[in-house]
Amino acid sequence: MAAHLGSFLAAWFALGLLAPLAVLLFKADASGFVRRHSVESLNFQINALFYTVVFALLIFVLIGLVLLPLYGLFYLVCVVSASVKASEGADYRYPLTVRFIS
Repeated sequence: MAAHLGSFLAAWFALGLLAPLAVLLFKADASGFVRRHSVESLNFQINALFYTVVFALLIFVLIGLVLLPLYGLFYLVCVVSASVKASEGADYRYPLTVRFIS
């Protein structure tokens, strides 16, 4: 759960990658569950950074003014859903995510 919520809190400071990376590096040996969630969160954060940059660039053609806030809402819903699933002890897979790290 720390990988998901930590990335959400750090995202406000453009550091969303750091929380799941720290959990992966320092706590992944604790259990497979922690590793799966930290890898999933890290992959989502990499994708979120990409989508945010693309949508920010699209502001210049005005479509980004719609897409960026919608993606922000999507991001919030996904992180909360992942955190709830993690607290229940269940696995969660983020939608629309390319999994660079396995």
